[in-house]
Parts: sequence; C-alpha cells; structure tokens
Amino acid sequence: MHVDFGKTASDYAKHRVGFPDSFFQRLFDEKLAHVGDIALDLGTGTGTVARGLALRGCAVTGLDPSAALLAQAVELDRADGVQVRQVQSRVEEADLPEASFDLITAGQCWHWFDRPRTAALVRRWLRPGGRLVIAHFDWLPIAGNMVDDTERLIRTHNPAWNLGGGSGLYPAWFKEVRENGFSDVRTFSYDVAVPYSHADWRGRIRASAGVGASMDSVGVARFDAELAELLANRHPVEPMAVPHCVWVLSAVAPG
Repeated sequence: MHVDFGKTASDYAKHRVGFPDSFFQRLFDEKLAHVGDIALDLGTGTGTVARGLALRGCAVTGLDPSAALLAQAVELDRADGVQVRQVQSRVEEADLPEASFDLITAGQCWHWFDRPRTAALVRRWLRPGGRLVIAHFDWLPIAGNMVDDTERLIRTHNPAWNLGGGSGLYPAWFKEVRENGFSDVRTFSYDVAVPYSHADWRGRIRASAGVGASMDSVGVARFDAELAELLANRHPVEPMAVPHCVWVLSAVAPG
C-alpha cells in the first residue's frame, strides 16, 4: 500500500486536530519539555506538535517529506502567531547538525520510519542528555463503536490497510530506543474522548492512511458516501464521543 499524506493535505489540516492540550501540559509538567528548548519535530505533517511546542516557548524545526503538508503547516502557524522552521526531507535522509537539539519529538509517525536508522540519527542530533519523545494519539476500536465500524469499512474498500485494531500502546519501541543507547526510558498513557460531528469524522478518516492517502479520488468518494450512511444509521447522535488513547514514550540521550 503506497501512502502519500500530501494527497490529503486539505482534510489533514482541517480535520486531524492533533494532540490535546493535556498532552503538552504533561510534557512540561514532567520536565520532558522546557520553555526555551531547541526542538525538532519529526514527521511534522501540518505541524500540530511543532506548533504546540512553539506556542509554549520552544524554538522548533519541523521535518517532513511532503511539501503540501508543510505548506498547510505554515498557514496554520501564521494563524496562531508562531513561526516554525520547516525542512522538507525524509527523516532518514535529513542533513541536520549534530548535538543541536534539546528535544526531538515524533508524534503519530514513528511507525512510518526506518526505526533503527531514525533512532541512531536522533541520538546524533540530540545534545547529551537531550530527550526523545515518541507519542501517539490513536482512536480506539471497541466492539460495535464508530471506530470499529469505520475500520471494518476501510478494510472492505482497502484490503491492503493493516493499521487497524490497535490498543494505542507500543511496547516494542522500548527495546528499539534502549538498543540505540538511550536511557531513563519512561512511558505514560491516558484515554480521552474527542467530540466529532459526522462531517468532521468523515474528514478525519479521509485524511487517514487507509483512505485518502492511499486510494484514488473515485474510491475515496465511494468510501465517504458509505461512511456517511453508516454513521447516520448506526451512530446518529452528534457529536459522537470518539475514544482515543494518548501514549508517550520518553528517553534520554547518552551523556
């Protein structure tokens, strides 16, 4: 399945709301982020994590291979009155100075990378004692809920999509970061319900890997019409309270 989130840039910017304020509050409360940090946000997309850090006093660089998503990030940054330096590159091919960041974040994207290669690069780019934060904000499929129904519909239209059925937790990544020399590995997670209208949920799903980022326009339109019918019939109350899990793994670079 070829995935290109640039195809979804408009829906991505409008409907992928990004991590909640409570996520950023936890980062600062637990000293994973600090005002004045020099930060790099990997796979920044439309910049939700980068912008959240910039709004809280960090100097942030956003890194992403998609020009279309970075263009949306610039517009959203401007609307919020912050400036984030944008760099267009795949993480594995990025040329960034060594030991130049206090904090490197990867929000909703670590699974897309060559992870051993990326962990080694992150170690190189972080200053000694700098912090890596890998985070996810995942919807939760529970039998019969709107997420479960939506995932079944995605699989019907796109059998190659295999990212569903998740718990929001990623235990395998502990081993990966430790094997690259990181220490003080910690994690936390908590659940949060996100209100979505039918229209906004459809936009969020169009901006997902299994739909807009990998299907052609005809297929997306067909899927979207069926999802609208499914929501009207099975989940008519709006807004829907869509369950999500915030999951964070943090680690400290050697030195």
